[in-house]
Amino acid sequence: MSASSEIEQAYKNSCELVDLDTCLLLVAECFRCLRNACVECAKNQHVMRNLGLISTSVNLIKLLHGIQIKEELLLTALRCSLQFLGNIAAGNGDSQNSIWKCAFPDLFLTCLTYSDEKIVSYCCMVLFTCLNSEKVRELLDPGNLTLALRVLEVYKDQLESEWSLLIVTDHLLKCPELVKALYAKLSNQERVTLLELIMAKVSENHHVTSEEMNVFMRHADFLAGCFQEKCEAVLKLTSAADAEDEEALVTIRLLDVLCEMTSNNRQLEHLQALPGLLETAIDTLRLTHLAGKQAVNIFTATHAMTGQEEISHPAVGFKSHLIRLIGNLCYKNKENQDKVYELDGIPLILDNCSIDDNNPFVNQWAVYAIRNLTEQNEKNQELIAQMEEKGLADNSALESMGLQIEKQDDKLILRSVRKKPL
Repeated sequence: MSASSEIEQAYKNSCELVDLDTCLLLVAECFRCLRNACVECAKNQHVMRNLGLISTSVNLIKLLHGIQIKEELLLTALRCSLQFLGNIAAGNGDSQNSIWKCAFPDLFLTCLTYSDEKIVSYCCMVLFTCLNSEKVRELLDPGNLTLALRVLEVYKDQLESEWSLLIVTDHLLKCPELVKALYAKLSNQERVTLLELIMAKVSENHHVTSEEMNVFMRHADFLAGCFQEKCEAVLKLTSAADAEDEEALVTIRLLDVLCEMTSNNRQLEHLQALPGLLETAIDTLRLTHLAGKQAVNIFTATHAMTGQEEISHPAVGFKSHLIRLIGNLCYKNKENQDKVYELDGIPLILDNCSIDDNNPFVNQWAVYAIRNLTEQNEKNQELIAQMEEKGLADNSALESMGLQIEKQDDKLILRSVRKKPL
């Protein structure tokens, strides 16, 4: 590609802008031809790679980057060059390895910092095409982690960038060690973004391989630990001035992900056995419930809406989700059922079964949790029956859950009944 040396020579003399423009047009047109010749043609891909066009192209891109002008001709040449690299790499492992050797990490980092969205998008396309599980692990190197961080920034800033999304979901999230390393470097806003992407991945409705399940379980361990460490940050939201506290927003999103993970039976069994998670959920429910009783705030139960209004606050539904998590962790798990009993969690859940505009569906989640807590667990059934007899549990609330107290042989029994029609 003699155009490379011609551009370099033309740029050395700023008076020769006409020659520079001509060279940029030539470069763009050459890359268009090369790009089109690579489409679904392994033979052409191999020929071009063997001619050394990959390393030449990477060097030319670096040269173009050094030209400090914002002309459309320059941007077009850069776009076409990246499209060529994407096409020569498509479905071709040898080309992918050659590009990786020449471009990682410097060229990728350079192109991902451009203000031109198309250049950033095409760079993400090339990166996505070249990545595999082995190359993803190279990102764990402290010097290379910046590239993964930049991809997340691109996704956050340019939500239309499909390639950056695919890099995260199809590559980065498959490496638990990388997720952990990234999380430590991210701002709270960026953590929320990452957690939302994990949430979307966990929620996908498709067959999960044993390898994918192992990855999810390792994510679950890490995220449960983060939630246990930072759960009390949500109490900052009792103050109206801290309604957008970023650390609290991360806690809320962590809870959302854990609720979704415990909705999957295979992940549920793993999380049910995780030390401290159930205790943390109960303690956090107790703290938020107490905070809502001590002063009027987002954790205070309220039922004053007409149905036309909508409460806009990040902590809306937080107590509902805590109860959902507790219910999930106790599903067909005698050890966790008993643990909730020991931690006085049952009266706490029963105290949160009224309609609450700040916690939509809290009644339904309380019903679900109580059913899971009492299933084949006489001790928990007896506790609720005794509470009702002493007036400590609202009989109408129990009826709304489809539960009824009966006395048999001087013993109080809690049994399921068909709920009365509304």
